[in-house]
Amino acid sequence: MHNFTKELVDELADKLLIGLTREENELILNEFNVIDETMELITKIPSISSVEPMTHALPSSTYTPREDAKEESVDISDLLANCDAYEGREVKVPKVVGGD
Repeated sequence: MHNFTKELVDELADKLLIGLTREENELILNEFNVIDETMELITKIPSISSVEPMTHALPSSTYTPREDAKEESVDISDLLANCDAYEGREVKVPKVVGGD
């Protein structure tokens, strides 16, 4: 077990720039503990180390990727006509991270 703690959850939240309330911290801590307990159970499955990891959900014999096909795009001026603000070919959006 990893011994997840309130302090560890707070540290990880700070690194992700997420402010957590005490209740949110407890909820996340409980989720981490459930994940940790589940992983511990998985490691106890007999012969689990002999199981080959999956690289895709479907067998490779049933999955055929489609061919790339060039398609016409919408004219950029038509797209920008739907924007509130743009400069050149770039859409201006409000700043959501950081200060002013």
